[in-house]
Amino acid sequence: MASKDRGFYSKNTVCPGGNLLDFSEPKVMGILNVTDDSFYDGGRFVKDASIYKQAEKLLAEGADIIDIGGYSSRPHATDIPEAIETQRVLKGLNIVKSLDPNLPVSIDTFRSTIASVAVEHGADIINDISGGNMDAKMFETIAQLGVPYIMMHMIGTPQTMTSHTDYKDMVMEMLDYFSKKTMLLTQFGVKDVIIDVGFGFSKTIGQNFNLLASLKNFRMLHSPLMVGISRKSMIYKTLETSAENALNGTTALNTVALLNSAQLLRVHDVKEAKQVIKLLKMLPH
Repeated sequence: MASKDRGFYSKNTVCPGGNLLDFSEPKVMGILNVTDDSFYDGGRFVKDASIYKQAEKLLAEGADIIDIGGYSSRPHATDIPEAIETQRVLKGLNIVKSLDPNLPVSIDTFRSTIASVAVEHGADIINDISGGNMDAKMFETIAQLGVPYIMMHMIGTPQTMTSHTDYKDMVMEMLDYFSKKTMLLTQFGVKDVIIDVGFGFSKTIGQNFNLLASLKNFRMLHSPLMVGISRKSMIYKTLETSAENALNGTTALNTVALLNSAQLLRVHDVKEAKQVIKLLKMLPH
């Protein structure tokens, strides 16, 4: 364990809640969407009993982090008021913490006010799909809260992102995006940053696969790299199936991601992701 008071931070670690989370071996983040319209599991985990049951499942399968989302970020998702998102997030957070108060919990939000309330109620990490672009107070808030920050790449909003897919050199533009934002976060005093390249956000299916093949380029950012491709359309549209039938494809691409430097997998299916990590660990280095 390492305390934030000791000031110990490594480029390969983050310190949620003052506890050291070491990425020398890949970790798994289990998704807990408490929304009514997420692309895969929307509406499944709205009532207390269903949230509790899913959180128990994620924990039993070995999730290293649970990521709670109260705002659907699927393409063209409905924009919901802060009050509704706050209510959803706190309900999920309280349930997860009642099951395991020591498990790091991430809150998937782009709103600084919700980030603050969630951390006050025990959240450990903030996962922002907008990289601070949808709330000008987010970076300052993260610095004040002193929690790790997951910064994703997206252009526009969930409602408009599908129209923002024109790049001259996508990887170079993304590296520039993350470099500038990381520098700004450092100026604010944020010490623990995780990079999420944002599969499916402002990217076509072809661009997503090019990005997957180019993940190693993001090593130069010197931050842990999170990959979230679980059951996404890049998988099920390519395979001409559905999100419900995309677990095998997810497992295959998670394997590719790990071989290309991913250190954190954000998934709906924790058990299968943990199995991939265990198998790859057996390969000689």
